[in-house]
Amino acid sequence: MQMKKLLAKTMIAASIAGSALAVQAQEVTLKIHHFLSPTTFIQVGVFEPWCAKLGKESGNKIKCQIYPAMQLGGTPPQLFDQAKDGVADIVWTVPGYAAGRFPLSQVFELPFTMTNAEATSRAAWEFVQTYAKQEFKDVHLLAAHVHGPGYMFTTKKQMNTMADFKGMKFRAPTPLTNKMLAMLGATPVGMPVPAIPEALSKGVIEGAVIPYQVAPSLKVHELVKFATETDPKYPALYTTFFVVAMNKAKYDSLPADLKKVIDNNSGIEFSAMAGRVQEADDAPGRQKFKEAGVTINTIPAAELAKWKKATDSLDDDWMANATKLGHDGPKLYKAAQDLIKKHTK
Repeated sequence: MQMKKLLAKTMIAASIAGSALAVQAQEVTLKIHHFLSPTTFIQVGVFEPWCAKLGKESGNKIKCQIYPAMQLGGTPPQLFDQAKDGVADIVWTVPGYAAGRFPLSQVFELPFTMTNAEATSRAAWEFVQTYAKQEFKDVHLLAAHVHGPGYMFTTKKQMNTMADFKGMKFRAPTPLTNKMLAMLGATPVGMPVPAIPEALSKGVIEGAVIPYQVAPSLKVHELVKFATETDPKYPALYTTFFVVAMNKAKYDSLPADLKKVIDNNSGIEFSAMAGRVQEADDAPGRQKFKEAGVTINTIPAAELAKWKKATDSLDDDWMANATKLGHDGPKLYKAAQDLIKKHTK
């Protein structure tokens, strides 16, 4: 009898221990990697609240460890492959840093396309899901979004007309923006955003196109004399397309309940939130420039119409390239434009 009781107790203890291990096995810590500082919108405004939501909805089974400023190594253009290869579980990156690799989704980076970041981010997610899924087949895509209107920040000369671009060395984030600047008369210099401060301070570039929100973290307000905006009623000069991508094997390894939590917090609403938060950060960013005494001016719609005419052929080039790749370029271009209109209020 004693032996039976002892055996029963042992089996119960083993069962409890096994249950505890099973619960523990369902807990997951996601390594999130991005290229900006820990005080910027992507960490404070997007990933931290997103991770808190994942934790709450999973009963604290999902946790995050965020690695800002490329702390896991590599360079910003390598982030997508870090998600693909499992160096990080989740990354936030600019697909356009890898020239020619994501041609379809870059339709949102064409000049004078974006209306506002939230609407265009919703459009970007829908477009990718409908027309460009193949570009992201190597990862589990969580979000696709854009930033607010990109403006011009210059060290020596205020921008007023298209003629002011002539010969100026201007930083651009992606190939399409490089081409746009060249068409406007500038000498484009492509580089990821973290390289801007050193390039400005050393005179490698005389100007940069970026949104207000990221500028203070790069100390751009301390390095330039002029900030040039565009008429807010006119489509933005440019924007940049971003993705939040997850390692496929990591996602596939999750139990069904945790996959559901991830699924419920990704997609069009996560994309819209990222765009909305990023653009909302423009106002405090702009204030930093005012406080620093930077001269701020606005290019009127009539002048912007000339810039648009000068860069219109970029749309044709994009459509021709998409067609060359086996797609209906004009159809995809119209789809992107229609999706932006659909979501713009």
